[in-house]
Amino acid sequence: MSIGGPVKRSASAAGARGFTLVELLIVIAIVGVLAAIAMAGYRHARVTGSEAAVVAGLIAINQAQFAFSQTCGDQRYSPTLAGLGVPAPATGQAFLSADMTADPLLKSGYQYVMSGTPVVEARQTCNGLAPVSTYLVTADPSVPGTSGIRSFGTNSDRVVYADTVTFSKDMPETGAPSHGAEVK
Repeated sequence: MSIGGPVKRSASAAGARGFTLVELLIVIAIVGVLAAIAMAGYRHARVTGSEAAVVAGLIAINQAQFAFSQTCGDQRYSPTLAGLGVPAPATGQAFLSADMTADPLLKSGYQYVMSGTPVVEARQTCNGLAPVSTYLVTADPSVPGTSGIRSFGTNSDRVVYADTVTFSKDMPETGAPSHGAEVK
């Protein structure tokens, strides 16, 4: 016994234990694997979210085109997305929200492009636009594989289609495209 105070023991005598280098490396490897799995899940969730936003955007465009044709276009459609953002004189309301009215539109990692067949000798719409008889809209990922995996398209029939191949060259203005499947 020591008379002057507590007895000091050496670290080995106390049984103190720390982490060895091998144990630390194993923990770091496990954390790395979990982070990789989490990132893959995050990317998948991000792509799925972008694709859902595109489908909602195409549905909104179809609804805006229908409302435009009924109230402003004399059964004809707006030639551009920007035209759907122009307020109708009777209501003072635009047919589509301002964040969707650019030509071409880049939103949620997708590029939307709209076109249509001009009506020959038709009177202008209520907001001064030359109408189109039919239209089509395509939406392709701006960075394929990162912002989205599938491409989307819709037309005057107001049905949304999806495929892993773009619709930009072969989406008809009416009817089903030659490839892809209807989004339900």
